[in-house]
Amino acid sequence: MTTHNKTLRAGHELPVNAYLAGITDTVPLILAAIPFGILYGALGYSQGVPVWAILAMSLLVFAGASQFIAVGLLASHTHPAVIALTVLVVNLRHMLYAASLMPEAARLSQRWRLPLAFWLTDETYATVSTHLRHYRDSGNLRWYWLGSGSAMYINWVACTALGAWLSRDVPDLTHWGLEVALVVAFVGMVVPAIKQFSHLCCAVTAGGVILLTYDWPHNTGLLVTSLVAIGVGIGTEMLSKKTAPLNGATHHE
Repeated sequence: MTTHNKTLRAGHELPVNAYLAGITDTVPLILAAIPFGILYGALGYSQGVPVWAILAMSLLVFAGASQFIAVGLLASHTHPAVIALTVLVVNLRHMLYAASLMPEAARLSQRWRLPLAFWLTDETYATVSTHLRHYRDSGNLRWYWLGSGSAMYINWVACTALGAWLSRDVPDLTHWGLEVALVVAFVGMVVPAIKQFSHLCCAVTAGGVILLTYDWPHNTGLLVTSLVAIGVGIGTEMLSKKTAPLNGATHHE
């Protein structure tokens, strides 16, 4: 849908309406993240990580996948350098998120960019990018983004605390299969976002490589999968851009 065909979303002329809409649109993903947050808190506690450290990671890092990986690697006494590198690679996708939203974020002041960048999770990116595909920015996109991000943040921190607290009385909480909810949520976010051939190649590559490397020690399989899938996606995108002019010239002939 082109920009000219997009309409303004009703009521978004007011910041409070845009903020509330951001929360409302994120509710399905918030619900899916609840068991994931509880599982993280419980897993951290069961691995012997202090409760204050579990909560501090959710408050200051706010990156679910990275937090799970960090807790697992810490429990297995992995070298800090490996932990840092793995977390860095896993979070590289956030740079791609930021790049795709840069045209909108470039119009914001620095005091807005910093908190919105911190709150740019998978769920908030999916919500904001979907909104932008259907509606023109009324000038209050920052409030919509803030509503989505802050709601996810509060939910994640609260569920982390709940999981750590519950695990004291329910030792087997980590074996309840709560992570299934997040898998379903991610499938729901990823599949609609596959719009180009390069996206499909990246997704298929990630699925194939992780099947081959899932049992590698210290979650290095995830590191390798991320690098290979990103490389295939970028390579396919570059190749398609190079071949597009050639196809156009052939068509004109």
